[in-house]
Amino acid sequence: MERDPITAQHATTRPSAMDAAARCHSGVCHGTLGELLQGPVDDEDGTLQIGLISLPIRRYSWVHFQPGEAAGHVCGLGTKHRCQRAIGLYLQRTGRRLPPGRWHHDSELPEGKGMASSTADVVATLRCLDSIFDTRTPASVVCDILRAIERSDSVFLDRYALYLSGRQAVVRRFAYTPQYHVCYIDEGGAVDTERSGPALLSYYRSRADAYAANLQRAVGAFERGDAAGIAHCATASALLAQGVLPKRSFDAMLAQRARFGADGIVVAHTGSVIGYLFREAPDPARMGELSAFFLDLGHQCRFVLAGF
Repeated sequence: MERDPITAQHATTRPSAMDAAARCHSGVCHGTLGELLQGPVDDEDGTLQIGLISLPIRRYSWVHFQPGEAAGHVCGLGTKHRCQRAIGLYLQRTGRRLPPGRWHHDSELPEGKGMASSTADVVATLRCLDSIFDTRTPASVVCDILRAIERSDSVFLDRYALYLSGRQAVVRRFAYTPQYHVCYIDEGGAVDTERSGPALLSYYRSRADAYAANLQRAVGAFERGDAAGIAHCATASALLAQGVLPKRSFDAMLAQRARFGADGIVVAHTGSVIGYLFREAPDPARMGELSAFFLDLGHQCRFVLAGF
């Protein structure tokens, strides 16, 4: 599995003088700020799947393993059932046994917001296991493990990709890796990603042509290195999503997009976050204007750098 450059920036150098059996092991994985695009994609046998191009964000989940007297892979992960499942599947596939120790988890990614919190937890867990056993799990195996746990995002990849979230399959990777400055809000509440699947697929069938045209435009924008074009496709995808899982702030944001000089709008299609995409960072005055605008809508905004 290719090493995620976002994670690599925060990797801890292995202390050569420390006993490997006693040191702490950690795995880290970034989350997403929703998706630049989400819509229907036919898989290889013609079955309609939920396809997406996630927008990576510099917010992370951590999983740590501290060797010691405590034993059992659930120790310290009592509420993180997907992480527990990932540990069990990993050990089953590899035939390995964990040494005694205790797990710890932390995350900057809130749950149910469309920021890939649960997938980031699972991938961080697998990376921590790789550290324990001094190995590297291939992307294909990561997909296999995710497939047995949940519909997921492509946070284990090191570049943008068209990804089937139900099949955990990479359809296409893109060489172009633009960054965006994002001003976003959380409209509140939580969305159950798994339960939203049937409603999404039904809606996709009713708007198949519009989704197919936007996907074609997005692929073309990635191929020619057009960050503005990608942002426009993100806006179109967000607009299409208003027909199935709408965002309350979308209409107001769309009306004011040109005023703020935003290149597009990004949403968590099965979440509660929505934001403006900027190719260039807003200056302090513009940041103040954006903050006032979103506060008038009833939300505190946040600024973050997204992309690879």
